[in-house]
Amino acid sequence: MKMASYGVVESTLKEILEVIKPLQDDWVTRFRVIEELREVVQSLQNFRGASVEPFGSFVSNLFTRWGDLDISIELTNGSHISSSGKKQQKSLLEELHKALRQRGGWRKLQLVANARVPLLKFVTNPQGISCDISIDNIAGQIKSKFLFWINEIDARFRDMVLLVKEWAKAHDINDPMTGTLNSYSLSLLVIFHFQTCVPAILPPLKYLYPGNIVDDLTGLQVDAERHIAEVCRANIAKFKSDKSTTFNRSSLSELFVSFVAKFCDINLKAQELGICPFNGQWEDINNNTRWLPKNKPLFIEDPFEQPANTARTVRPKKLADISEACKTTHRTLVSGKQTRNSLLSALARPYIRPFIINGSVSYPSYNDGHNLTTHPQAHWAGNALPQMQHQYQVVNSPSQVQHQYRHPRRSTPKVRQFQNMKESSSQVQSQHQKIQNSRSSYPQAQPQFPNSRPKSHPISSPAQRPVNLHHGQAQMMWRPKANKSNS
Repeated sequence: MKMASYGVVESTLKEILEVIKPLQDDWVTRFRVIEELREVVQSLQNFRGASVEPFGSFVSNLFTRWGDLDISIELTNGSHISSSGKKQQKSLLEELHKALRQRGGWRKLQLVANARVPLLKFVTNPQGISCDISIDNIAGQIKSKFLFWINEIDARFRDMVLLVKEWAKAHDINDPMTGTLNSYSLSLLVIFHFQTCVPAILPPLKYLYPGNIVDDLTGLQVDAERHIAEVCRANIAKFKSDKSTTFNRSSLSELFVSFVAKFCDINLKAQELGICPFNGQWEDINNNTRWLPKNKPLFIEDPFEQPANTARTVRPKKLADISEACKTTHRTLVSGKQTRNSLLSALARPYIRPFIINGSVSYPSYNDGHNLTTHPQAHWAGNALPQMQHQYQVVNSPSQVQHQYRHPRRSTPKVRQFQNMKESSSQVQSQHQKIQNSRSSYPQAQPQFPNSRPKSHPISSPAQRPVNLHHGQAQMMWRPKANKSNS
C-alpha cells in the first residue's frame, strides 16, 4: 500500500472519528438517564439502599454518540461483595420493569430473564438511548475500569475501538442477538491486535494483572477494587517506563489496515486456535483444557473472567461473514483506486456518510441509534446543565482524571469521574461550577502514569497531549444527587 493511499485512509478515519465521538450533550444526556433511573430505583421498597452505577463503554470511555448505556443496580452499595442469585435478580428486574412501565418515558421495555446475566432492556424517550440494566454487576464495572486504564497507556486504543465498532456495525457484525460479535469482544480484538502487532503496543494483560480479576472480587468491595487498582497502577507504570521497549509509531490507518488483514482468515484459524488477550497470543484450543470441549465456532477468552468465552453468541455462518467483512474491507483499503466515497462505504454506516462532505464534518444528533435527525440535541442538553451543575467538575488536564471508588460508609460521597468529553462550544467549561473534591479513602490507588515516553514519540504521556486531537475538552465528574448534601 502506497504512502499516498495511507494518507487518504488516515484522513477518512479521522473524519469518521469526528462524527462518532461523543459530544458534550451526549455525556449530559446519559448522566440525566442515570439520574432519572436512580429516582425510580430509590422509590421501590425492595431497592432501598441500592445504588445505580454505570459501567461498560460509558465508563471505559469507549462509547460512540449512539452507544448503549449499561447500568448496574448494586444492592450491596459498596459493602461486602455478594452474589445475588439469578432468581432474585429476575424478581427485582420484574419489579423495576413494572415501575418503569407505570411511570412512562421508557419504551421497548423487555425483560431478558434467561440470559447469562438477567437483563432489563429499554430505550429512553426522547433521547433514544438503548439501556441494559443488570443487578450487582460488579465484575462488569471493574472490567470497564480496566479498559479505561488501558486507554491511558496509548490513546490510539480508544480511537481504534471506536472505528472498529463503527466498521463492524456498517458490516452488520456487531450484534450478538443475530449471532455476531458484541462490542466487548470487538474491544478485546483491538487489545489482541495491539499485543500482536510489531512492535507490540500493549503487553499481555497478565503483566498488568497476573490473576483472574473476578476471582479476586471478594470481601469488602472497596478493598477488592483498591487492591486491583494498586496492582494495575504499579504494573502499568512499570510497562510505560520500560526503556528497552521499542515504541510502535504506526498511524491509525496502518493499524486499521493491519487489523482487518489479521482477521481475514479468522473463520479458518478459529477451527483450531483461540484468542487469548491474557497471554497476548493465539492458543491451541485442544491444548487448553480450560477451553474444552470446543462447542463454539469462535473463542475469545475474557482476560478478566477466565475461561469465559466472550464470543459464545457467534454462529458458524456469521463467523464466515466476519471473515468476509475483513477481506472486502482490506481489499478496499489497499486498492490504489480508492476514493473517499468508497472508503466511507467500507468503513461507516450509510447515515454517517452525509456528515462528511469534502473533508468537512458536521455533527448529527441521534434518534434510537439508527435514524439521524437534523434537529439539534444540544438545545435541551444545554438547558439541563444549570440544574445539573452539582454533578460536574471541570478538571484541568487528562492526567488528573481518576476513577475514585466508593467508601463503604453511606455518609461518604460517591464519585464517578469520566474522561475525554468534547465541548460543543468553548463556553461549556464556564457553565460548570467547580465543586469541592470528594473525600476518597485511597486516592493513591488510582493509576498515575509517569511521563516516560520521549517527546518525539507520537503518543506522548497524558500530561503532555490532549486525548482528543480535534477539540478542546473538559472532564466531568458525576455525583449522585443523593450525596449532594455530603459535599
